[in-house]
Amino acid sequence: MNKIVTNSTKETRDLGKNFAKNFQGGEVICLEGDLGTGKTTFSQGLLEGLGAKGPYTSPTFLVMKNYQVNKVQIRNIYHIDTYRVDMESILDLGWEEFTSDNNNVVIIEWPNKLKKILPSKRIEISFELIDEEKRSIVFNKCK
Repeated sequence: MNKIVTNSTKETRDLGKNFAKNFQGGEVICLEGDLGTGKTTFSQGLLEGLGAKGPYTSPTFLVMKNYQVNKVQIRNIYHIDTYRVDMESILDLGWEEFTSDNNNVVIIEWPNKLKKILPSKRIEISFELIDEEKRSIVFNKCK
């Protein structure tokens, strides 16, 4: 596990952007934390770092957004927010197909609703609010 404290929204977004530089495709990123802790801000950085075209908005009401990119190994980024839906709804969207394709990156906000179907190989990132600007961000790679 690795813990980082960011001191601003910009630092949280930049952390996501820099983290994305090492992606090869096939990554499943699980973002956990309460409302307002930085999950979407970090996701915006990830999307920018992966070369997705903005604007980068939360998929809360859409459930899932698909960004197409033209990187050598990464073709699609799926940004999923399960805050308002259940596991069955996500399965119906094609979960098996897009999580098993190594040309995709999947970013999941509120992954606790998908515990039964999450791949064992994933990166879990936990966000905690320290104060109005500071966030504690903990990275954990699962195999």
